[in-house]
Amino acid sequence: MNRINMNQRPSKKEELFLQSSYDAFLDIFEEISKDSFWSKDPYYRLSRMRDAILIYSEILEYEPVGWFLDNLKIIRPPLEAELSKEYILFVRNILVHFPFYKSWDEIAFTKEMINWSKPGKSIDNFLSRFAGEKEIKYRMWKEKSKTMLYLSINFPAEYKDDTVIRLNQFMPEKEGFLFIISLMYRVLMSQVEKIK
Repeated sequence: MNRINMNQRPSKKEELFLQSSYDAFLDIFEEISKDSFWSKDPYYRLSRMRDAILIYSEILEYEPVGWFLDNLKIIRPPLEAELSKEYILFVRNILVHFPFYKSWDEIAFTKEMINWSKPGKSIDNFLSRFAGEKEIKYRMWKEKSKTMLYLSINFPAEYKDDTVIRLNQFMPEKEGFLFIISLMYRVLMSQVEKIK
């Protein structure tokens, strides 16, 4: 495990990047957290989620975030660190590499489709590793509404060439978005001393 230097501060260029990234992410987080977000067009909702995940995936390159995720594997429930990184990057890669879907509920793919150019890339590796895993039941406290979010993450039973896998089988859109954005928020806030 990496030794964490609590006195390490971001360099000037990291600070510029992180400030812009956090501002954009927090704007999306606030929007998705509001009830009114769920009455918007499904494509708009998917686009905002994609934006949040893209921002988050870039921030994962900041070394102290990696240290936090390494420690998460030790101090939090099973698979929370994997969900906070690998699962979110899996969703990111689906949204980026297959940008022709207009809603969360439309997104469907097969092993053949994922490996259309070459097998063994990140989506293929994730599904090969997690297919057949047991359902993960999760609960998360929503500070703003003072309510608990309960959900289950379901992995495909199998991952074969002709097996159709739908993203909404992993989790429904609303609960999925709220869960993913909450995981990302928790990881990102691990790097914040105060919000101006």
